[in-house]
Amino acid sequence: MTQGQLTVREAARGLPVAGVLRRYDLPGADTLRAEPVRHGLLNRGLRLTGPDRSYYLKQYLDDVGHASGAAIAAQHRAIAALHALGLPTAPPLTARDGRSFVLLRGRRYALFPWIAGEHRDGRGLDPAGCAALGMLLGRLHTALDAVLPPVVQPLAVPSADPADTGRTIDDLLARIDRRDRYEPIDELAGRRLRERRELLAAYGHRRPRPGAAPPTGWVHGDFHPLNLLYRGAAPVAVLDWDRLGAKPRAEEVVRAATLFFHHPETGVLDLPRLRGYARAYRDSTGTAADRIAAGVHRVWWERLNDFWMLRWRYQRRDERADPLFAAAAAQTVWWCEEYEQVLDAFVN
Repeated sequence: MTQGQLTVREAARGLPVAGVLRRYDLPGADTLRAEPVRHGLLNRGLRLTGPDRSYYLKQYLDDVGHASGAAIAAQHRAIAALHALGLPTAPPLTARDGRSFVLLRGRRYALFPWIAGEHRDGRGLDPAGCAALGMLLGRLHTALDAVLPPVVQPLAVPSADPADTGRTIDDLLARIDRRDRYEPIDELAGRRLRERRELLAAYGHRRPRPGAAPPTGWVHGDFHPLNLLYRGAAPVAVLDWDRLGAKPRAEEVVRAATLFFHHPETGVLDLPRLRGYARAYRDSTGTAADRIAAGVHRVWWERLNDFWMLRWRYQRRDERADPLFAAAAAQTVWWCEEYEQVLDAFVN
């Protein structure tokens, strides 16, 4: 047994693994070895390894916000339908009662086949790989239209209110000032919050109009490198569909690019790679450049007003997102300075 592995009985101290597995017709369940999977901020799961196959046991957590039984079942049906269309998804196994998840001790769990592969940073993709990534997201969006009900377009999609953002900045700064133990991230957070107040004063007149949002459609909702597995140059599985929902679709295209193609320290985007990705998405879906431009503007505004990492730290006392803050905050400043160049990379 390798370091970090546990028997199923030992792993059950944290998760009711044995109880969940009893709900499945799973040969050799007692011989499985368990190893925590530590990727991701909101997931909790184990890799279960046997002599001839492996599984991923996922616990659905309440703070994801989509952990109801109906929502999970709908996600699983969509994953299975996409898989049937040839998209790289991994549907969960079916339990004895015919459902795709197990309810035990008030928590919901699902058992998935383990997909061998690796996560890849978009900055390491060659031009063909960047185009393939854009085409994959385009295929997913097109296929979601085929397997899910039609989306009724909202009359308007609101954007962040800078007045609310100002109150959030004041609250976070006050919480930082009250801390007993001052850490380097607290100094950085305070500086970035004051800086953001100045940026909002400079750019507040560019708030997107509610009626100017790009069309709403079904989206994965969390398309980023930790939710995509590669085997060599080929994507083999899009993971973690917890945020499947109907949102302005071009925003997912933009948001994903900022997560795949950003520098992990400076937040600066690799614009040549981003350009190849965005062009492939537009070509594969027939999406007009003006719709992508609307998505660029809305995501830029969202980032200008967003402090979810600091809200976690100071309001929820949850430090899991702390390592992400420096690059994300730096990217927002850089994006304000290079707005036209970023927009051009997405639409030309």
